[in-house]
Amino acid sequence: MPDNFFGIKRTINFMESVSGLRKQAQEIQESLESDSGLIWMEGVSEDILQNNSSEWFLAFSQMIGTPISQSAQGELIFNVRDEEYGKQDNRTRGPNTNRKLGFHTDRCDVIGFLCLQPAKVGGENQVVSSPEIEKIISQERPDLLQILRKPFPYKRHVVDLENELSFCEQPIFSMCEGFFACSYLRVLIDRADADPDCPSLTCNQKEALDYLDSVTARETLQAHFTLKRGDLLFLNNWTTLHRRTAFEDFKQKNKRRHLLRVWLSSSKSRPLDECFRANFGSVEAGAIRGGMKSPSSPSSL
Repeated sequence: MPDNFFGIKRTINFMESVSGLRKQAQEIQESLESDSGLIWMEGVSEDILQNNSSEWFLAFSQMIGTPISQSAQGELIFNVRDEEYGKQDNRTRGPNTNRKLGFHTDRCDVIGFLCLQPAKVGGENQVVSSPEIEKIISQERPDLLQILRKPFPYKRHVVDLENELSFCEQPIFSMCEGFFACSYLRVLIDRADADPDCPSLTCNQKEALDYLDSVTARETLQAHFTLKRGDLLFLNNWTTLHRRTAFEDFKQKNKRRHLLRVWLSSSKSRPLDECFRANFGSVEAGAIRGGMKSPSSPSSL
């Protein structure tokens, strides 16, 4: 586990007054932007978990940032669980399966999770520092880093139905006004490459992506942990990459792995390269940006 991820877990009294929670949320927001980009907390009460977990999680998350749409339906809370849709079902997304996911970022400044139920086996969270990944590539393969700093095509997500753009182009690593940013979702890059209406990847681009994946796969660079019931996790999407391992569920429905997810736009966020405007809507520091476009949230993309 990287040194800057040590000591990441903290216990918070979620029964504090609203003003007390706001103060803690502000500290979380600032820490996400200025420190390791990872906050792992425990202590959400059984009363909250059993009675109003979604409402409470959304309310607490709103103290950290502005919730943005995660679907064409404008969902602000997304249920992360195996829906057993099947591979050919258009509703299928990585978080709706029990399979292992690759390291990636989401379309937001901050992603948050509340664990309602861990898996029977597996479902481990893994996080890497994207500035550290870039540093290693710069030392080992500076030629490939230059490629990763240039735009790659991203196919529109199959559930991003309100987005009129069939694809966009943005870099994996970028700098803007001295601020680092990493944005990466290989599955959408590969879908663009397979689409004759989208730009095809060059051999050098494929090599660069494969090398990036090989570096993130090094266990010495990864933080490994498994969320338990009542745990919260918040990540800065511009400075971390995350994934989860495959998992096996209990047969009983009420014991199956279930996390709630929010996407947040942060008032403390960094400026972004102009290339991100097509996919995120705004690139200015602190702007409301990201998400999936929906009729009810025209400002999100």
